[in-house]
Amino acid sequence: MLSVENLCAAYGESEVLHSLDLDVKPGEIVAIMGRNGMGKTTLMKTLMGIVPEKDGDAKVGGTSVAGMKPHQRVSAGIAYVPQGRMIFSAMTVRENIETGLTSTGSKSVPEDIYELFPVLLEMKSRRGGNLSGGQQQQLAIARALASDPKVLLLDEPTEGIQPSIIREMARTLRKIRDQTGLTIIVSEQVLSFALDVADRVIVIENGTFVHDSPRDGIDEDRVAKFLSV
Repeated sequence: MLSVENLCAAYGESEVLHSLDLDVKPGEIVAIMGRNGMGKTTLMKTLMGIVPEKDGDAKVGGTSVAGMKPHQRVSAGIAYVPQGRMIFSAMTVRENIETGLTSTGSKSVPEDIYELFPVLLEMKSRRGGNLSGGQQQQLAIARALASDPKVLLLDEPTEGIQPSIIREMARTLRKIRDQTGLTIIVSEQVLSFALDVADRVIVIENGTFVHDSPRDGIDEDRVAKFLSV
């Protein structure tokens, strides 16, 4: 569903991602792990078109998105939940989710989104800025799902969220995948969350993939060493 080949990205003259190759199957959940500054967020932003590719290609369902602007990639089937959630704090929950509908032509929020996140249905008239961190993360995911994506990118979704909510988020993401067949890629530093949610764990170090393992049989100690400062 997502295929990345020889992907390079740079900030000015400084190359940050070096010839990355990645294939993610339909319905697969992949966790990209690494310490701060190793390239996780740059990879997400490059896949979304916020950072332009310096070289290489990315395809969604066989369609190349290289060179496309972010809104074109949304139409091609990529949805993105950025680090820090970036919800619209002055808008209501319902209005926030509706901003994700622009690429579908739909006028109302699909009921199945509220079924996945019942707390958002209860709070749909409340301003986004009045929600807790965990509720705002659910809102950001719901907004992304409103665009009816094929691939969902989540950048550091557990940041600043309490452990009980993190476990619930892992359950919800697996439920979304099981119900819709959505392909999910999550960048993460919390190993327990990655092992909870992902089918496969990939470690990025200095802009290069250095470890790739299915969750079953993963060498947790080895992955943890990559994550330790």
